[in-house]
Amino acid sequence: MSFRDQLKACREACGLTRAALAEQLGVSASAVGNYETGVSFPKEDVLLRLFDALRTDPNQLFCGSYRSGGFDLSGAERTLLEKYRSLSPIGRDTVRSVTDALCDYRDELTEERGSKREPRLIPLYNSPAAAGYATPVLDEDFTYIPADESVPRGADFAVRIQGDSMEPYIHDESVVYVNRDPLADGDVGIFCVDGAMLCKQYHRDALGMTYLFSLNRARADADVVLTSTGTRSLACFGRVMLPHRLAVPQL
Repeated sequence: MSFRDQLKACREACGLTRAALAEQLGVSASAVGNYETGVSFPKEDVLLRLFDALRTDPNQLFCGSYRSGGFDLSGAERTLLEKYRSLSPIGRDTVRSVTDALCDYRDELTEERGSKREPRLIPLYNSPAAAGYATPVLDEDFTYIPADESVPRGADFAVRIQGDSMEPYIHDESVVYVNRDPLADGDVGIFCVDGAMLCKQYHRDALGMTYLFSLNRARADADVVLTSTGTRSLACFGRVMLPHRLAVPQL
């Protein structure tokens, strides 16, 4: 059994619903659902709480789980791989030739039927980035949306914006698309400041001061300023993909 199957089995053995387990872990019920379906994997601190909540240990949850390259091999796949490795070089070449022929035949059928590839999916995170405070749950609480023609190429995930501090460029309740590119001065990014998820314009001056500006200068009260010697925490989740660069406000 894979990790996700062991997790579900242990939760049910403890008589816990997804919601009840989520409450003990400090995550959402949908996050637990993602763990059990293999959509996402719990972070280290959540994993440690998971062992306590289910009264189990890593040997139990990871028994039979093989993780390499970001995927799990089923029992049938492992058996097939072991058989392949036991073949002679000629036998392995034969298996590869047959596999290639089957894949070519599949591709030909796909072209004849005019089938389209399934659209790429990206996560839309459910906790909004706002000028106020909201606990970020990136990598856990999200739903997948199709990355169709309206989504910029290179977008890694999407975030729903709350509030008017980024008007008129980013509207309240709109969805912005984000990639993992490093931020340059003047870029708009998704940040976590002292536990608050924010969408702001980034600027760092020569003295090491970091400014997170609201594009709506009528909401300059929502700006954030961090000093190089301060104790406030700052993390950047990614760069918001806007159609053009924006000037940094005059200080």
